[in-house]
Amino acid sequence: MGVPAFFRWLSCKYPSIVVSCIEEKKRIGDVEIPVNCCEPNPHGIEFDNFYLDMNGIIHPCCHPENKPAPANEDEMMVAIFEYIDRLFNIIRPRRLLYMAIDGVAPRAKMNQQRSRRFRASKEAEEKEILIKTRRQEMELQGIPLPPVDENAEHFDSNCITPGTPFMSRLAECLRYYINDRLSSNPAWKDVAVILSDASVPGEGEHKIMDFIRRQRASPSYDPNLQHVICGADADLIMLGLATHEPNFTIIREEFIPNRPRPCEICHGYGKIMRRFIGLDCSYCLVNYQMPLMDTTFIFIRLSILREYLKRDLQIPNLPFQYDFEVWLALLTIGFSCITFRFVFSNFSEGAIDRLIKLYKECVYKTGGYLTKHGYLNLARVQVILNGRIVSIAFSGCIVRLQNRARRVKSRRLRERARMVPAYIPTNSFAPNVCSFFGLPEANFAGLSLQTLNHVFFRLWESGWKERYFLSKMQAGAEEPLFRSRVAFHYVEGLCWVLRYYYQGCASWNWFYPFHYSPFASDFVNIGDMKIVFPEDTKPTPPFEQLMSVFPPASRMHLPPSWGELMIKPNSPIIDFYPTDFKVDLNGKRFAWQGVALLPFVDAQRLKETLVSVYPDLSAEERKRNSEGNDVLFVSSGHQVHSFIKTFQYYYAYSCLMLNPQYPKGFLFPSKMLDGAKEPLCVLKPQDWNEKTDGRFWPTIGFTRGARRVSLSAVGHRILANVMPPPSRNVQYERESYNAVGRHIFPAYGNYAGTPYPHRQPYQREQQQQQQQRSPYGYQPQYSSAPHSGSSQHEKRQSDPRFYGRHSSRNNDHQDKSRRR
Repeated sequence: MGVPAFFRWLSCKYPSIVVSCIEEKKRIGDVEIPVNCCEPNPHGIEFDNFYLDMNGIIHPCCHPENKPAPANEDEMMVAIFEYIDRLFNIIRPRRLLYMAIDGVAPRAKMNQQRSRRFRASKEAEEKEILIKTRRQEMELQGIPLPPVDENAEHFDSNCITPGTPFMSRLAECLRYYINDRLSSNPAWKDVAVILSDASVPGEGEHKIMDFIRRQRASPSYDPNLQHVICGADADLIMLGLATHEPNFTIIREEFIPNRPRPCEICHGYGKIMRRFIGLDCSYCLVNYQMPLMDTTFIFIRLSILREYLKRDLQIPNLPFQYDFEVWLALLTIGFSCITFRFVFSNFSEGAIDRLIKLYKECVYKTGGYLTKHGYLNLARVQVILNGRIVSIAFSGCIVRLQNRARRVKSRRLRERARMVPAYIPTNSFAPNVCSFFGLPEANFAGLSLQTLNHVFFRLWESGWKERYFLSKMQAGAEEPLFRSRVAFHYVEGLCWVLRYYYQGCASWNWFYPFHYSPFASDFVNIGDMKIVFPEDTKPTPPFEQLMSVFPPASRMHLPPSWGELMIKPNSPIIDFYPTDFKVDLNGKRFAWQGVALLPFVDAQRLKETLVSVYPDLSAEERKRNSEGNDVLFVSSGHQVHSFIKTFQYYYAYSCLMLNPQYPKGFLFPSKMLDGAKEPLCVLKPQDWNEKTDGRFWPTIGFTRGARRVSLSAVGHRILANVMPPPSRNVQYERESYNAVGRHIFPAYGNYAGTPYPHRQPYQREQQQQQQQRSPYGYQPQYSSAPHSGSSQHEKRQSDPRFYGRHSSRNNDHQDKSRRR
């Protein structure tokens, strides 16, 4: 349930939550030496439990965007193993490694998965047709093209779904990998490993959170454990806050915007298929397929985010104690992905900031918290919705839509003026297709953002709500009961999502039965609503989930008789699998933000149809269609190995892992446990006074021991010029112009034999820094203590690095003599 653009908005608003990751890479020449993970963690802190949301690892390893895709399944498995090794070397967990693969999801999430998989199948089909058409056009024109690899295997990313043969083979490979590391790597000796593969129901991140909740409820739980979870989903931030663990950190790949992708025709980076004009004479397939630089990782410290929230949500004279749960509740109300967010609510337009401002204005009327232990108090939520939430949601939206309408109109006028037949040298006398910059007319039609009459409901005119419901749901103002039913199901969804964050899945069968959300003004008397979810619901069998989310193009991952139900004209469920469907942008800019108008699957009709094909399953297929359990692995040297009584893999032992069980209706406490020690504050207190309290030194990384040396902007520029480039293994000599002495001298490189012996001590520092340089380039250096004014002046007198371009003492005399 990722929230688009949430992390980007959060990291810009609260920048201190992001901490650079230190990754040790030791090399001797071209030989790579494994990192010794038995040594202390370079971040200055030891992590206890490390959790991997494996789907965030499987997808980029099997079909990466920044490097060539693996040639076969074996290379995919090796890439996954190397990725896990790299993360283990960074985190170095001391107690537990938990690997969670997405299992069967609740029905509410299945609709989201169905939309994504149908879109992926449709985009892949359109892309293949476009590439074939583009190649044929260029071949007719005699343009040289790279050869087509006929033996290349096509990888369908939809196979990364529970119940497919690929996921079964992946689980076997991961079991082999865990046994190998426990048997051969000393750093894994004292670490217990839990594997929750795709046969265990539940999404990966929620299986991790369920494990943490159940462990926290145990009397023997240590409340000061250091937790790290790896995943790119933005909802991990909300899930981590909901645990109330004082030491919770997220590690994720650093997002690099505008990263070039390979061309689909020549596989060259920085090239675009639509602008590809053919190969040059120096074409080399190996050079075109060179991968880009390795991805880098960053930490997100939730303890610092709690400090920010405490500062921003602080309200004077509040009759009850502050609690950041209100922030999670507001995010759920305004930006839930399960129930589709409020119409036109957008992070980039500051909707959440205005929603928090509205809450502060209404908080005195609520009389208490909006939520407790994951249960919404609907009467208090009604107070918030009765406020200026309509103007909050649409503040700035009308102006944005009007400006977009003007831009689209002016763009169309410019495009009509520039539409000319694209001239391409050819021997044919037939006229070329009318195009825009050489693109077919079909592509030109897709350049406009939306059809104005379809998207803009003239929000600045009266009756816009009726127009919206009439266009989206075929219901107008004369059907108030229908709008009330939509609002009721939406409120159900809010309660389901918040309980999903705090207590686990409330119902495996519930889902939001509409493609669009209501308006905030449609929520009337929600305090009187009785939200009750049916108990004892069970997860859907894996094969039935595949039938619910797969498009017909992915039927090869199902048993043959099951896949035929997707394409047979006389199939009772053929209407569940349309070959074409519309995507409504619904006021958004990009297609992936739109709403895929797919029919909802009737679960009862699907079950009745599948009864006839269940006998066709083989023994191996029946095993894949069954529910599994978590598996615990330990080495023979682990302290709990004597309690494990099962078969032996070399020097490792494994057994079924059963989480602690609690009675029905048990509420997991959403509070910080007794005995938990809160981390030291990182942000500068608002009442800090430098005259009385001294200078405030910010925390660098995870520890307060390192302090940053203060440099002016000139000092930063000088050091940035003389530091070696971080992304190269070889030092390149560069010449820099000295504006004062009119001398040209090397700014970095090998200084042996140069007339600047005073720079040789700094050269040694360069070499040491280059061996342990950061992937982020130049960073200000750390010092164990602040420098006083006199000592800093003496340092500048003796350190030649401060005599950069603008002040070189050794050149003063020569410069004066030259001027004479």
